[in-house]
Amino acid sequence: MSFIVKKKIGNKEYFYLNENKRVNGKVKTKTLAYLGKTKKDAEKKVKDILNILKKQEIKSMKNEGKEIQAEKMENKIEVGKKIDEINKIASTKGFFFQTANIYSGKAGFYTYGHLGKLLKNNWEDLWRKNILSIDENFYEIQSNNILPEEVFKASGHIENFNDPMSECKKCHFRFRADQFLEDNGVKNPELLSIEEMDNEIRNLKLKCPKCGSVDFSKVKQFNMMFSVNVGFNNEVSYLSPETAQGAYITFLEEFKATRNKLPLGLAIIDKAYRNEISPRQMFFRLREFSQAELQIFFNPEKINEHEKWNEVKNKKLRIKFFGKEDIEEISCLELNEKNKIPKFYLYHTFKVQEFYFNVLRIPKEKFRFRELGEKERAFYNKIHFDVEINLDTLSGFKEVAGVHYRTNHDLSGHGKISGKNLEVFDEESKKKFLPHVLELSFGVDRNIWTMLDIFYSVGKEGSMFTFPQILAPIKAAIFPLVKKPEFEKIAGEVFSELKNEFNVAYDSGGSIGRRYARNDEIGTPYCITIDGDSIKNQDVTIRDRNTTKQIRVKISKLKETMDKLINSEDEIFK
Repeated sequence: MSFIVKKKIGNKEYFYLNENKRVNGKVKTKTLAYLGKTKKDAEKKVKDILNILKKQEIKSMKNEGKEIQAEKMENKIEVGKKIDEINKIASTKGFFFQTANIYSGKAGFYTYGHLGKLLKNNWEDLWRKNILSIDENFYEIQSNNILPEEVFKASGHIENFNDPMSECKKCHFRFRADQFLEDNGVKNPELLSIEEMDNEIRNLKLKCPKCGSVDFSKVKQFNMMFSVNVGFNNEVSYLSPETAQGAYITFLEEFKATRNKLPLGLAIIDKAYRNEISPRQMFFRLREFSQAELQIFFNPEKINEHEKWNEVKNKKLRIKFFGKEDIEEISCLELNEKNKIPKFYLYHTFKVQEFYFNVLRIPKEKFRFRELGEKERAFYNKIHFDVEINLDTLSGFKEVAGVHYRTNHDLSGHGKISGKNLEVFDEESKKKFLPHVLELSFGVDRNIWTMLDIFYSVGKEGSMFTFPQILAPIKAAIFPLVKKPEFEKIAGEVFSELKNEFNVAYDSGGSIGRRYARNDEIGTPYCITIDGDSIKNQDVTIRDRNTTKQIRVKISKLKETMDKLINSEDEIFK
């Protein structure tokens, strides 16, 4: 592990690049390079130096016949390049920026720019359209981000919502102990107890990534909720660490308002807040982030049935079971009969997979459900499969969503703490019961980074995003071929007609090739050009981003054609 260190000699500061390496079971520190006298100089030089060192190491590995290790190192360099390229486009074109950059910002906070917000809006709209349409009794509601302390006593978050933390006693750098161990080669550290993590750190003689010290505080549990004091009396409340609680505390009122019918789905798309110890991996560890969650309340006696079961029973799910390495493709029927996974759970799990395959266009081989073991899964889940996508930028499968059977944990807790009876009466069985909950939980920001990773590509004309048309921030760019009044007049009319239906842009600057490249780079699927023939024939050229093929379309038919290209399966360019 390489890291920057600051040394003070006399009254002057100097920056160096150091590296921790394990030699004969012990971690030793070596100085690799002098980086300069300011932190800015050091950060500027360090990437170039690391790439040179990595290339030298790769050459040495190949000479020694270590092709596999060399290939892994080359892959790491490629991953770094891809992250840098995505970040460059994102920051220069308006997808996202670090929040409060003018004040050097804080880790774990990002601001969506104009293109990023459009991309996020499109993703959320697709989620609403496809996930809420699974059942006619699914609705979206809006709760609050600040909730009373009692809510989180009832949910168990105050007692259980913790991460293992340690601190360097020398420089006071704080870090997640499980992540620290994983970074230093320990497999599955999340399965270790607090005491076991502490012993591993000391036995391996690991060094602080900031200053190289080996003196750490004992690993302890750190509660990740942000507390806030509300009102004149400073009543303790919390920023919600998940949107789900808003649905649970509103359940009874919505159940009555929707005429006492189950299953009842209550969805919330909103912000959640977690005081992450060491935010990292771009949008995957944020302190303020967006979630899209659907809580489905149902009769537990009917967990092994669903009225549309026959539609999915022969469909296959891509699953990696706990304790196994391979991904298996198994039918819902087999999962129900052999693995005893309930039909109600499997039906909704397939609908989640369908959303990723058919709507978001995630390649099948990049997708899997991963079963979590008892020690891994959240304290409230009885059955837990994560949706994971294989991301180049994060070197493997990463969690973006989950399907969680939460039993009656939340309603039971809220009933006890509030003193309210949250049971419902079932007309069919003439029984009262406490509903159970199936949760479909999606990290919106994680999914946005997934879209950037999956659909980033480099072609002959340069880098670009190949977003599905319906997801792309800008659907089309309108160009007058040259800056002449007769061309600009028609281009302006086309822009005015289309902007009421689609997010479109007008671009008249630079050569036509440069305009194509600009729009390819940000993922615009179509470019519409007004040329000399347009004036004579009242038609335009539509160019497809992915194939660069072009077709001519009458202006009178343009809106209809664009609607087909963006919203239907019509493959006009193929």
